Amino acid sequence: MTRLTPGKGTRAAALKRLRSSLPILLLLISSMGAAACPLCYEAARQMLTEGTRLDAADRAVLAAPEADGSPLQVVAVVKGKDMDGAIIADPVAGNAMTVPAGEALLLVHSAADAGWTSLGSIPRAYAEWLRAIVATREIGGDAPQRSWPMTPATADILTYAGWRQRVALVLPYLEIANPLAARLAWGELARAPYAAIDVARSKIEPAKVTGWIDDPRLSSRRAAYLMLLGFAGGAVEAKGLGARLEAALAFHDARDLAALFAADLQLDGASRVEWIETRVFGDRSRTMPEIEAALLALKVLGDANGAVPRARIIEAYRSFIKRRPAMAGFVAPQLADWGYWDAAADYFAIVKASPELDPASHFAITVYLQRAAEAGVRIQ
Repeated sequence: MTRLTPGKGTRAAALKRLRSSLPILLLLISSMGAAACPLCYEAARQMLTEGTRLDAADRAVLAAPEADGSPLQVVAVVKGKDMDGAIIADPVAGNAMTVPAGEALLLVHSAADAGWTSLGSIPRAYAEWLRAIVATREIGGDAPQRSWPMTPATADILTYAGWRQRVALVLPYLEIANPLAARLAWGELARAPYAAIDVARSKIEPAKVTGWIDDPRLSSRRAAYLMLLGFAGGAVEAKGLGARLEAALAFHDARDLAALFAADLQLDGASRVEWIETRVFGDRSRTMPEIEAALLALKVLGDANGAVPRARIIEAYRSFIKRRPAMAGFVAPQLADWGYWDAAADYFAIVKASPELDPASHFAITVYLQRAAEAGVRIQ
């Protein structure tokens, strides 16, 4: 097999160009690790959700003053070895310090911190719910999963079974009246692996989810709720999603478009892949964000290998390579991660025929071909 090297500049320079000119490729390569579905851009941007901070803490308690002016004391232990009734002597940081009647502050503490951080107030009766969320780290876990202390970088280490249990726990608390509980529930849904969301089937009313999607006050959470609707909805919701997609494409509106594509595919299955090939890949009026959204949705469904078989997603990627050779590198990392090497000849031909191929796409294709060679693939 002929060996290829990046055509312009060094490998490092090509990678730098890759990061600047193909940002979506980074999502297609990594999917943000084992957790955090990349369809939820807002959660991906924030990442330090209440649930992440709860996971990373070595101690978490509910605390409230016994009377006006008295110090905070522990009213429930969520995590760690604190005692009920203990006074919170260390400083408490955070904006939410008001404690309404019947509620308490959710305080978290990490080993490296000098004091506590308040995440906000929450009903005291939710203590058991918070303990149950924490306990999902132990479901089907092994020794590394229980390693201590956790940090935000390792806080996403849950098993698939643990994530399914956690998603089931937060579903009833989505958009509940208490802001902290609602934020925590949404954050855990948004950062859960896509395939784990299937636990929501028949456990939440589709009409309720549709209402959240249509609520302008919840626009930052819309991607997660679109993803949820793909699992919770039925024929009525599928029709509605199709109409939303047509409207979005008509106005080139790429907001939450990847999640919208994914929900549509989840409900309607493989029959919609050909529609994407025609309406997005084959339509020269499509913008880069629209194309990226379709590719990302296909990648997520392909990883799940459920509603749409991975083999059908690979066919769509091959169609994309033929229809959009200048952008063919966009799908190379995912094909390689899936161990699919039959595109090697096509990629080799594209590089040979396009000496001025964008360095970013050239780099992605080169890496694919090098990995193919390492897997024993030969190109004549």
